[in-house]
Amino acid sequence: MNTVIIKYNAGNTQSVIFALNRLGIEPEVTGDFEAIRKADKVIFPGVGEASSTMRYLKELKMDQLIPELKQPVLGICLGQQLMCAHSEENDTTCLGIFDQEVKRFIPEQKEKVPHMGWNELFDTKGNLMKDLPDPNVYFVHSYYVPVNEHTSAKTNYITPFSAAMQRDNFYAVQFHPEKSSAQGQKIIQNFIELCD
Repeated sequence: MNTVIIKYNAGNTQSVIFALNRLGIEPEVTGDFEAIRKADKVIFPGVGEASSTMRYLKELKMDQLIPELKQPVLGICLGQQLMCAHSEENDTTCLGIFDQEVKRFIPEQKEKVPHMGWNELFDTKGNLMKDLPDPNVYFVHSYYVPVNEHTSAKTNYITPFSAAMQRDNFYAVQFHPEKSSAQGQKIIQNFIELCD
């Protein structure tokens, strides 16, 4: 199993590497286009700010590469947001894999932004979400993707939002599976086992 983690300026890779190691997988962390294209599975993690990250991806021409990938691709946290068409975070044009607008949480009462901590998944569907031992996963984010036709799991914070999405070979999660205990580990395992 050849698994690649895309190397770029917002990749939060170390905890993802540890999660894969627990499954017996030694991933390659690389920005090499050929290595990414040849991988069986590609993980696109992210922590940071949308506009500076998109500028960096464009400089590397990753904005052209990622949407063209044919194997299963998993975007994590900022990775999910960057897979969308546009983000309200500094008015950023993103990769356009999901035709969605990423929005900022607006507190209705005294809710804190960012949404940070454990929260429950509901209305889960698809292979990525199968057989989870617990529906609670770990979030840290100020922006969210509204519920849409590609939503494969929802979470409620201020408003229901897309905790996970899938379109064709592209999978994305707003939470951090690599920091979400046994249920997060199961999601990563489910991703690795896709199409096997």
